[in-house]
Amino acid sequence: MSPPSAMDIEIKAVTDTSAVAVPDPLTINGIPAWREKVAKMPTGVAPECSSDMWKSPACYTKPKAKRFEHFLSQEAKSRKASTLKSAAGYLKNPGIISLGGGLPSAEYFPIEHLEMKVPTAPGFTPEETQTSGSILHAGKHDIKEGKSLPGNFSELWSSYWIPPNFSASSLSTPSTYAWDTALRLFTERGDYIMMEEYTFASAAETAFPLGLKALAIPIDAEGIVPEGMDELLSNWDVQARGARKPHVLYTIPTGQNPTGATQSAERRREVYKVAQKHDVYIVEDEPYYFLQMQPYAGEGAAVPPPPATHDDFIKSLVPSYLSLDVDGRVCRLESFSKVVSPGSRVGWIVASEQIIERFVRNFEVSSQHPSGISQIALYKLLDEHWGHTGYLDWLISIRMSYTNRRDALLHACEKHLPRDIAHWVAPAAGMFHWIEVDWRKHPGVAAGKTLEQIEEEIFQSAIEQNVLLSRGSWFKADKSATMEKMFFRATYASASFDRIDDAIARFAASLREQFRL
Repeated sequence: MSPPSAMDIEIKAVTDTSAVAVPDPLTINGIPAWREKVAKMPTGVAPECSSDMWKSPACYTKPKAKRFEHFLSQEAKSRKASTLKSAAGYLKNPGIISLGGGLPSAEYFPIEHLEMKVPTAPGFTPEETQTSGSILHAGKHDIKEGKSLPGNFSELWSSYWIPPNFSASSLSTPSTYAWDTALRLFTERGDYIMMEEYTFASAAETAFPLGLKALAIPIDAEGIVPEGMDELLSNWDVQARGARKPHVLYTIPTGQNPTGATQSAERRREVYKVAQKHDVYIVEDEPYYFLQMQPYAGEGAAVPPPPATHDDFIKSLVPSYLSLDVDGRVCRLESFSKVVSPGSRVGWIVASEQIIERFVRNFEVSSQHPSGISQIALYKLLDEHWGHTGYLDWLISIRMSYTNRRDALLHACEKHLPRDIAHWVAPAAGMFHWIEVDWRKHPGVAAGKTLEQIEEEIFQSAIEQNVLLSRGSWFKADKSATMEKMFFRATYASASFDRIDDAIARFAASLREQFRL
């Protein structure tokens, strides 16, 4: 099959379609009324369900995505529907008695109900939760009442980032496992995959045992450099590389791990056009998407106020690759790990129908689905208790909290770090701060020490000062690449404000000791 041709992202109408009735897209405020119209969640033991059950009519007016059989691996093409999972479709028949499944009776589950205390919007602080929080109750048989999560997920992505074409979604365990599955869907042993030159270490370490190699794409303060990506692909030499031209790009576009870089809307459009030109499939891993912060105003300046309305908040978010995807060449990995709880182990995937169907075939015989206990806990919190408006209130709240944490770390860096050797760009999203250290000013250079040796000495010196930062070399996509610059990654996600200041002061002391300042 020949690759899809490139398309201009900005599509303009050329005919008068005013007489054509097109349903309005689903909005947050329109969700309650829409739910009253759709079919109720099927009940019973392990009922068959689909995200299509909750989609608004506007979804079905969109064009179908292009098909990408030529991207699929032999493993992906070989997978068939699970025989036993397919049989679950019969459970929707009224009055049917199932002796076909292997699930134990609920009477043998030793948990009758679960209770948890959670914040009540807008009182999200631990202190407010103690005094005004609500206790949510989940019973063993609640599923019989149609309580589940897929509808909530479908509404989320339909309302926050609207794909230009008809898409589907699937529950998954969080992003690392979803990424592992994507690799099995799209690659063969010996292939190269494209990654930011510094990337999430676990994402690279997931790929390498599968016989894959990383093609490191140059990055700057805004993430991927499209011209660099285009140059590498345009000059790809199959014989010299010993592998076919890469066709999968893994990117963390927002609050990138480890660099903290966030790709602007224009940068994403440029990268997408390069992907079209070279027929590349984009896997956007977005655990930090909703941790986009207020602009950094500098020490002593007031933090910009939060978005005044939910619409203002949604409009402030950088467009996702999914919302720019006119071909169906984007798979978005989402997770609750960074915005609710990492221990929930619940995420979801959004992609074209064809690609989601291949994911499902894999999940049926591997992870199967996220923990049912986690799902019911999230359902009780997000749907029954907060609803979409409460969840948006929560996202705005943690935006401001992370803004304050980010600012505290930046203030500490400005206060303590020696500016003649330490440099940084304020992160606009995520959890990470990327500090460049001018290693060439280290006295060890004159003695012939390498960057790697000096990095190790600085790292060990920091440990002796009782502070831990991550070494930049840990995040190299291409482990064989020669580093020209030295970096350390700091996170402001969990330490208290005073400990953030203390930690940076300790790191500064180790730098001064190492550089003899």
